[in-house]
Amino acid sequence: MPHTLSITIKPVLALIILLLGIIGRPAAVPANEERPVVVASTTQIADFARQIGGDQVVVRSILAPGADPHTYLPTPKDVDLVLGADLCLENGLHLEGKSWMATLARDGGKPLVTATDGIEPLLLESSGEQLADPHAWLVPRNAAVYVNNIADALIRLAPDKRVFFEARTDLYLQQLRVLDAWIREQVSLIPAPRRVLVTTHDAFNYFCREYRFNPANDFLSIAPVGWSTGGEVGAGITPERRRRVIESIRQTGTRAIFVETTVNPKQVREIARETGIVIGGELYSDSMGPAGSAGETYIGMMRENVLMIVNALL
Repeated sequence: MPHTLSITIKPVLALIILLLGIIGRPAAVPANEERPVVVASTTQIADFARQIGGDQVVVRSILAPGADPHTYLPTPKDVDLVLGADLCLENGLHLEGKSWMATLARDGGKPLVTATDGIEPLLLESSGEQLADPHAWLVPRNAAVYVNNIADALIRLAPDKRVFFEARTDLYLQQLRVLDAWIREQVSLIPAPRRVLVTTHDAFNYFCREYRFNPANDFLSIAPVGWSTGGEVGAGITPERRRRVIESIRQTGTRAIFVETTVNPKQVREIARETGIVIGGELYSDSMGPAGSAGETYIGMMRENVLMIVNALL
């Protein structure tokens, strides 16, 4: 059963404003002090690390905005990046196709933290096998687990900055609670029969289960491409998956379907033409948006996704 966070919005917002006043100004880093270097596999994990570490750490992401972690192939530049790191962070649950981040960290002799540790993954069945869905960050309460794991790792890395890291973590966790409550409020505007979310690949299972989309599909994602865009078991597109998506669209009468920023939109556009349905927009899934965009942070990408989904399905 999904866990619902129970909060009162106005007091929490007031608390966030108060905390921003307390820790909003970056703590000064002495000019001669070397900062720990953290290398993250994905943009969203890098953002979590920046929210916690602030100016006390240097955070770098291997993946650029819009890159696909399932099919990514590391480069010599990535090897150099990891060799200069004090700590590496990965999503885990096979999001990084063929475990490329774990391989980089192991070959470079660097400590690696798996941000999904402690999350109970959704299990997907394919070809008689059960597979853990790696897209856990698309629910804020799971994002909170990522944040706590990263915070613990940063405190171990730089224990003298513990108070600083803990204060920033507390503030960010409050923001995630507000985000979750806001998502529930926005989704509630969509009549239950219209809560049908069709996307390019199975990235939105956690989101659908948490916020009660796709009741006819056990509150799981509807997509022509499986949980990965790579070559793993249960990945890719099959004629049967495509047929089921078209059938779901016609049976539910959904108003729109969505493409994703990290996946080729060809399949969804073909399905849209075949069914006569509109493309509701482009969602952030495996990556945040580029710098300067509305989706350049985790909270930003979630906000923009929800606004787009609600606007298209109302």
